[in-house]
Amino acid sequence: MATIISVTNQKGGVGKTTSAINVAYYLAKSGKKTLLLDFDPQGNATSGLGIDKQSLTGTMNDVVLEQKMLHEVILQTEFENLYVAPSTPELANGEVKIAGLDRKFTRLRNAIQNGPVFDYVIIDSPPSLSLLTVNGLVAARYVLLPVQAEFYALEGLGQLLETMKLIRQGLNPTVDLIGVLPTMVDSRTSLSQQVLAEIAKHFPAKIFKAAIPRNVRLAEAPSHGVPIGVYDRFSKGARAYKAVTKEIIERVQ
Repeated sequence: MATIISVTNQKGGVGKTTSAINVAYYLAKSGKKTLLLDFDPQGNATSGLGIDKQSLTGTMNDVVLEQKMLHEVILQTEFENLYVAPSTPELANGEVKIAGLDRKFTRLRNAIQNGPVFDYVIIDSPPSLSLLTVNGLVAARYVLLPVQAEFYALEGLGQLLETMKLIRQGLNPTVDLIGVLPTMVDSRTSLSQQVLAEIAKHFPAKIFKAAIPRNVRLAEAPSHGVPIGVYDRFSKGARAYKAVTKEIIERVQ
């Protein structure tokens, strides 16, 4: 059975999609058959793997509207063991449509359960507490929470954790936080150090040992349509995501 991890934070710009792409890539590289499921209407995880959205014949929008099965939209990437279920801005319309339909919270879970078998499914959720995000939380076994090392980092996290608690009480009793991942850390600034200390205080057992640094190569990789491990595998960003992925595998086991 697949280990399903939803990469979630309702704040935008915290490195959520970058984390989803690179964790999925390193899981695949370690020999795990991995699906990166793009569940964000911005579709950045799709383009971040070099997929041309104009050429798509099926997306996650078709899947949530139950017009296609998950296996019909999955594409194999150029990287071994790594597959993607793509999205386009059309998914935002799909979200509006499913709001008025039955089983609106469990459509993603049903699609994954009836889909092909993977070792890992990494869900890139939208940067909001939307119906799509809730679908991701209901489908997932774990939540990976990227948190930017900046002043307002912990603001709004309470709301997300409260939503997780409600979902645990009802639709998905096993969903759990696999870890909090500090991103965009600049180790030279005292602000980054303070925020890291604050995150460690709130989530002592959950913070990852490896934090993701501010890294130019990491920011450049998506424009080339490849993960950081392909774009510059010796960069600080690549080394950090490799270490985080190793820690994820250890925590799952």
